[in-house]
Amino acid sequence: MTHLDLRPSPIAGTWYERDRERLAHAVDGYLDAAQNPAPHGDVIAVIAPHAGHRYSGSVAGYAFAPLRTRTFELVAVIAPFHDFEVHPLLTTAHGAYHTPLGHISVDRPALNDLNSALKSKLGFGLTPIARDREHSLEIELPFLQRALAGEFKLLPVMVRAQQAGVARGLGLALAQVLKNKNALLVASTDLSHFYDQAAASQLDAEMLKRFESFRPEAIFEAENAGQGFACGAAAVAAVLWAARELGADKVQVLHHATSGDVTGDFSRVVGYGAAIVTKKATRPPAHS
Repeated sequence: MTHLDLRPSPIAGTWYERDRERLAHAVDGYLDAAQNPAPHGDVIAVIAPHAGHRYSGSVAGYAFAPLRTRTFELVAVIAPFHDFEVHPLLTTAHGAYHTPLGHISVDRPALNDLNSALKSKLGFGLTPIARDREHSLEIELPFLQRALAGEFKLLPVMVRAQQAGVARGLGLALAQVLKNKNALLVASTDLSHFYDQAAASQLDAEMLKRFESFRPEAIFEAENAGQGFACGAAAVAAVLWAARELGADKVQVLHHATSGDVTGDFSRVVGYGAAIVTKKATRPPAHS
């Protein structure tokens, strides 16, 4: 049997539960508590926060609950990279990600295809790194493991570059690779950081409005004007560009909260939002 090169989790036991049963129970609780309206169509992508589950898990539940019972062969998780790195786009050098709920194999052929598409569109591809400590991608995985029905492979991308041109190139490359596949896109982002509750609510409302406009360039316009903030702005924009190419036509914001809603400290909060990106259902309508 071939040994699978697992990326060890640097955050299990701190950012979320280390014990398998406790983690499953916690994530299921967040999914159960989400009171979502029915999606307007087939879910092509989700936007979810990436703080520790204690802080943003209840918001993330809204993003992932509409995926319950769905099956996907491939999930592309696009997340920001918070540490210093000279390369604009990164991926894992490992063969699989590990969480207490099990491991998720990386789809190496899809990753190779994405690398080629990026080189064609942007002139550079993905830089693989080993034993990274990035939390923003891994934090979404337990939600996917509990919400989705069946196993899936992972296409992990961490975005260091925050330029619109890079995000657009990534989005178009993702669409090229995911076309005709049973695939899901996940954009990982938090919203404003360390404003008081009133200011955060205003900034976050504007950024979420930009998400719902389905104009990826509007996300960068809000950032540049100081009207709204998202640490995963480029990740969200890339996913919106990809989803649009794949036929999606609507972004639906489902929930917003801040760390203050959990801690009771409203003087310096972090904002969290959940959204889904949908495509009009192609199934024929049911007749009465």
